[in-house]
Amino acid sequence: MSVHYERLSNLDASFLALESRETHMHVGAVAIFSPGEHSSTDGVDIDTIRSIILGRLGQIPRYRQRLAHVPIEGHPVWIDDEQFHLGYHVRHVALPNPGTPEQLKTLAGLLMSQQLDRTRPLWELNVVEGLEDGGFAIVSKIHHCMIDGMSGIDLMAVILDFTPEVVITEPDHWVPRPAPNDTELVVREITRTVSSFVANLADLSQMTADVGELSSEWSRKFKAASASLSSGWLTPTGKTPLNGDIGPARLFDWVDLPLDGVKQIKNTHGVTVNDAMLAIVSGAVRSFLLEEGDMSAVDIATTEFRIMAPVSVRTKDESGTLGNKVAMWLMALPVGEANPAKRIQIVHRETRNLKETNQALGASTLVSVSTGAPATLVSLAARLGARARPFNMTVTNVPGPQFPLYMAGSQMTATYPLVPLWQSHGAGIAMFSINGSIDIGINMATNVIEDPKALGRHLQASYKELLDTERAKPKRKRVKKEPKKAPPMGTR
Repeated sequence: MSVHYERLSNLDASFLALESRETHMHVGAVAIFSPGEHSSTDGVDIDTIRSIILGRLGQIPRYRQRLAHVPIEGHPVWIDDEQFHLGYHVRHVALPNPGTPEQLKTLAGLLMSQQLDRTRPLWELNVVEGLEDGGFAIVSKIHHCMIDGMSGIDLMAVILDFTPEVVITEPDHWVPRPAPNDTELVVREITRTVSSFVANLADLSQMTADVGELSSEWSRKFKAASASLSSGWLTPTGKTPLNGDIGPARLFDWVDLPLDGVKQIKNTHGVTVNDAMLAIVSGAVRSFLLEEGDMSAVDIATTEFRIMAPVSVRTKDESGTLGNKVAMWLMALPVGEANPAKRIQIVHRETRNLKETNQALGASTLVSVSTGAPATLVSLAARLGARARPFNMTVTNVPGPQFPLYMAGSQMTATYPLVPLWQSHGAGIAMFSINGSIDIGINMATNVIEDPKALGRHLQASYKELLDTERAKPKRKRVKKEPKKAPPMGTR
C-alpha cells in the first residue's frame, strides 16, 4: 500500500516555529447562535451537531491529519491521524447560571489560553450551552499553520448552512492512509529535492523566448519586495503600554459596530470600509494610550505605533484550499493626530501607498524566495523577527457574508474572531463583517491589559467620534464675500 504525506509550506511552518509557552499560534472565534429546534434552555443536542460535522469532514481532509517531521531536516509534514476521534475535537461544555455574555467571554479567554495538542489534528470546537437566552455558542480554535482568515470563510461554509433546515449527510468511509517511516520519508524528500532541481533546469532551458517578460515580472516583484522591507520590517518599533512581556493567560472581549454606520463614515470621508475601520482602531489606540496607559515617558505626538495587517493573496482558483495564502501589510497608525478627520485621511493615504507599491506582492515574494531555505533557518528567522518587534499590534479585517447562516437549525447571530498575540504584544484586534454588523474580537494578555473592557470602550468611542460628521468632516475654509454695493441712482 502506498504511503502518503504532505509537506508544509515555509510560511505555514513559520507559525509552528513562532509558538512558545507564551505565544499561542491558534486563530479562533466565538460564534453565537439563537435558540432553535436542537437548542433551548434545557441544553443543546450535541449528537446532532457532531453528526453534521462528521458528515462534512470529507470536504476538509486536513482536519483528520496530524503533524510529523522529516528526520534530520526537521521540516513538518501532514500525515493522516490513525487515532482520529471526533469527540475529542468537538467538545460539549456548559456555562453556570445565568449564562451571561461576561461568563462566555471569561470561558473563551480560558480556552484560548491553552495550546492545541500537536500530537493530534490541530483544531477543536467547544459547543457551549447554557446561554441565558437559550441559545448556544461555538468557541473554535484552529492552528494558524492550517488556516488563514480568507480560507476560513470557505471552511465555515462547509460546516454552516444557508437555511434552518438540518441536513445530515452520511459520513464518508474514511480509512487513514499509511504514513512513511523515517527512512522512507528521508528518501522521498531527497528525491523530491533532486526532481525539483532538475525540473527547474528544464524550465530554464525553455525560458529564452520569454526572457524579456520574465525579467519585467521579476523586476516588478523586486521593487515590491524592496518597498515591503523598507516599510519597517527591519527596524524595531517603539514600546508602548500595549506592549510588554506576555504570559500564557488570555482575556477575550468583543464589541459590535453597525456596518451601515461604518459605511456612512466611509462615504463622508471618501475612503474605503477598511480605511474607516483602521481609523477607528487608530482613534481607539490613541485614547487608550492617553487614558489607560502610563505615557509619562512617551510623547503621544511623536509615538510610532505600527500594526501588521494580514492581506489575502489567495486567488479564485485557490478558494477552498487549506494552508496560508496570506501576506502582511506593515503600516503606522496616526495615533499622534488629535483630529479624527485628519487621522482618517492619513490612514487612507497610507493604505493607498501600500496598494500602489504592491506591498502584498512584495511580502508574498519574500516568502516564496524562502521556499527552498532549510527549516532551521526559517524557524530562526521567524523567532528573530518576532523578538525584534517590527510592529506593536496585529489588526485584521475580514469581510464576511451579508446573509443569515445556521448551525443545527439555529441562526448565527454573531461571530467574534481572534488573532494570536506575538511576543510582547498585549492585544490583537480582529474584525469580521456579517449580516449587517462588524463583529470585533479583542485578544489580550492578562499581565499587560488590566481592564479587559477598556479597548472595547475606546473602539466604540472612536466610532462615534468619526460618525459625528459635524466634528469629523473636514472643514472647508469660507471665503469672505464683499457686500454688494447698491446700484447708482437712476440705473436698473
